[in-house]
Amino acid sequence: MSWVGDRQRLSDLAAGPGGGGSAELKHSGGPWTRAAGGAEALRTHMAPVRAELATAHDGLMAGAGAGAGGLAALAELGAVRDSWERRIEAARGECGSLAAKLRAVARAQGETDEAVKSAFAPVAGSGGVSGRVSGGGAP
Repeated sequence: MSWVGDRQRLSDLAAGPGGGGSAELKHSGGPWTRAAGGAEALRTHMAPVRAELATAHDGLMAGAGAGAGGLAALAELGAVRDSWERRIEAARGECGSLAAKLRAVARAQGETDEAVKSAFAPVAGSGGVSGRVSGGGAP
């Protein structure tokens, strides 16, 4: 099987049943920007969790001091709280980083689409290219 044969077969599969490809390549930044918005929403949603954890922890600490076992419980609760605070902040940081990266992908794809479209413009004007490249661009 040759590389060209494989490539043709993949393009036929991409076109769906019946084979053949579309004469126009379309791109939209929408899915990338929606995913970035979802990551940002998750980051925002986690913002008050640290304060809520502190409030819950304070309530537990008030009841954990009774008896000799209370001191051990206080130490364990403190360790658990510290662990969750680190995890929450790490998750918030990852969501923020991911959102920025997803927006960068949408922007880069839009710029690439425009560059390809511009590169083919002289050929398309002379009737030498049957397909078009149209980019939805970045948001």
